Amino acid sequence: QVQLVESGGGSVQAGGSLRLSCAASGRTFNRFYMAWFRQASGKEREFVAAISGSGDTISYANSVKGRFTISRDNAKNTVYLQMTSVKPEDTAVYICAAGPVLSDNHWLYDYRGQGTQVTVSS
Repeated sequence: QVQLVESGGGSVQAGGSLRLSCAASGRTFNRFYMAWFRQASGKEREFVAAISGSGDTISYANSVKGRFTISRDNAKNTVYLQMTSVKPEDTAVYICAAGPVLSDNHWLYDYRGQGTQVTVSS
């Protein structure tokens, strides 16, 4: 079992920055692919970014490429999402996920956190 706890969400003005963290329990963190998804109110969950266990393979959604950076610290069992140049359309609940493959399909991830709210004002 893996438990994921997100933190770092909040309110930020457009153009600002925010860093999200996702702390994982368990001793096999570095074996998992980790991903961030987001879900805006009334919308489908969408892929944001994913990273392999070693950190050498990374994927981003086109909507965040060049603005967001995913990284991980396996010694701390934590994955991060650095958000810069945020836009009002980035407003959503951001959800961390862990699974056996790197995918933009959230159904392929075995574990998910509860999420952290990010609100971007114009």
